[in-house]
Amino acid sequence: MPTNRAKTPWQISAWILLGAFLNCAGWILSALHQLNPAGYAVVVLLGAMLGVIFWKQGWLSLPTFNFRKQKRRFSRMFPAAFLILASMAFLGGLLHPPVNYDALAYRMPRLLHWLAEGQWHWIHAQFNRLNTRSCGYEWVAAPIVSLLRSDRPLFLIDTTCFLLLPGLFFSMLTRLGVRRRAAWHWMWLLPTGYCYLLQAGSIANDMFGATFGLAAMDLALRARASRRHRDLWLAILAVALLTGSKTSNIPLALPWLIIIFPVLPLLFKRPAISVVVCSVAALASFLPMATLNYRHCGDWTGWAAERTVIGHGDALQRIPHNCLVLSLQNLAPPVFPLARQWNEAMLRLFSPETQERMLHSYEPGEAFFKLPEMQMEECAGLGFGVTALLLVSLAATLRHKKPQPTGFTNTPNTPLWIKAVLITGWLSILPFLTKTGWGTCARLSNPYYGFMVPLLLIGAGQSGIVRRAWWRGAAMIVFVLAGTLVIASPARPLWPARTLLANYASPDAARLLHRAQAVYSVYGDRWDGFAPLRACLPADASVVGVVTFDDPETSLWRPFGGRHFRHVTAADSTANFKAAGVHYVLVSEDKFPVVFSESFEQWLARVDGKVIQTTPVTLRVDTGPVNWFLVRLGFREALNQALP
Repeated sequence: MPTNRAKTPWQISAWILLGAFLNCAGWILSALHQLNPAGYAVVVLLGAMLGVIFWKQGWLSLPTFNFRKQKRRFSRMFPAAFLILASMAFLGGLLHPPVNYDALAYRMPRLLHWLAEGQWHWIHAQFNRLNTRSCGYEWVAAPIVSLLRSDRPLFLIDTTCFLLLPGLFFSMLTRLGVRRRAAWHWMWLLPTGYCYLLQAGSIANDMFGATFGLAAMDLALRARASRRHRDLWLAILAVALLTGSKTSNIPLALPWLIIIFPVLPLLFKRPAISVVVCSVAALASFLPMATLNYRHCGDWTGWAAERTVIGHGDALQRIPHNCLVLSLQNLAPPVFPLARQWNEAMLRLFSPETQERMLHSYEPGEAFFKLPEMQMEECAGLGFGVTALLLVSLAATLRHKKPQPTGFTNTPNTPLWIKAVLITGWLSILPFLTKTGWGTCARLSNPYYGFMVPLLLIGAGQSGIVRRAWWRGAAMIVFVLAGTLVIASPARPLWPARTLLANYASPDAARLLHRAQAVYSVYGDRWDGFAPLRACLPADASVVGVVTFDDPETSLWRPFGGRHFRHVTAADSTANFKAAGVHYVLVSEDKFPVVFSESFEQWLARVDGKVIQTTPVTLRVDTGPVNWFLVRLGFREALNQALP
């Protein structure tokens, strides 16, 4: 394990400080009711001043670029392959608008609601994911959306995270005892995991937390080796950002705590700065959202407000089930044309009674081991390529004929605390597996993979394996598979998918071709799927009600900074609408029964509403077009006033 006192790379320090600063700025501006462009203009100015101070204090250094060194580095096969993939991911984010469903459905809408009110607030909605989820990513995105009134540049957040992964992987792996030669090869391979690569040009927040998780581990290891206050403070900020990005990341603090615990007394040697750092870390962590969740719904996790049955049931039974789901999802082929047949076969394994019982605790995809036709950012885990190569490398190392240690248990020089870290990297996922019931289990486990990989690579034989011709050939196949997915990704295709599929998807074409055409079409339009609804809204409707649940609401707000939208719930009355200035309501035909217990006709009569336009909108491939109704409220009252 390296014990040198080399400085933390400025890129890592700058990203952690920026993330912590913007999280604090978001909460403080909210408290002052100044969550607006003027407030963020002041934040940008203050941030620039702090940047100069940190530079003068030696926390940051001006970046230097050695062209010859970089040319020499990226002329080698593995770095060159990574650079090509990173460039492709960046190009996809640059050419295509963001279409990540979760981001469009609740992460961006909640931010737009806050900016419209000038502060964080508990949004009046039945869809409480708008309220309960951690908001570390949103606070980093907020100044971009507020000042530029666009979400197009937000992909740069995930692109930055992706570019930091190789250095973080190498530093963490070598500090945990992985041989440098093996760590060097894997530092370029691990970021090609589909959960990382497919999000590199996205606005998803899974990799956001994963990067801060790796940084927290690396900085904790650095602090333990160097006994330097700066590394300790940065490690505390990084682990705070890890928990602040997703509450499900909290168990990852356990291996971090094992590393950092002996160094914590250093905080008392610089108490003033340590208090400031810990206060900033508290604001950047899950604590503000945990407190607000408890205040509004009596549950710090927020699950009580979401009123979901997902995650309930016997915890011990869930662990083997979710382990099997994780294994299947990570070993699924990148493209799986037989997915429909597989899913139908899996469903037949369960009796109707068992199916009904499973659906009380799991989403259908999680309950019945469903696999997608293609690995996409909404569902992808580490992926087939990296997972298979990790398992093959581990098996080859264990079968090594030379009498050398092949695992950490046989390595006498490995400190006990490192063994504990390697083991808890795997144990930390157990709390997550006892709760999760979401069909995207492999994607949600994204931050855990970096903590689990070192145990698989710790063997001394890994240095020899990575030199074998067969292993290097397999690694190239992993790069090619990953690159193929980036090119073919429906979210950001790097080929003229819709044009070519439109020309060849004739009525006699295969079902799979028609399916591909539908998928690429829906993904291509998702970023602005509600454009037909906006077109039918009256120009004077500055505040519009909406009856929806888990739909990509972000599109309704375009262009940002103009019209505002207010969720309509069953508790709203005519008086509420008048007080809010709502005269028109958009109603989703399939989501109305989710929000209301009464019929649509009964609700129309209660609010004196009339449907003045019906517009079909396709937001999901599986559900097809859904009717949306534009309802005029107080219709009879307005009609009576208009009559002489």
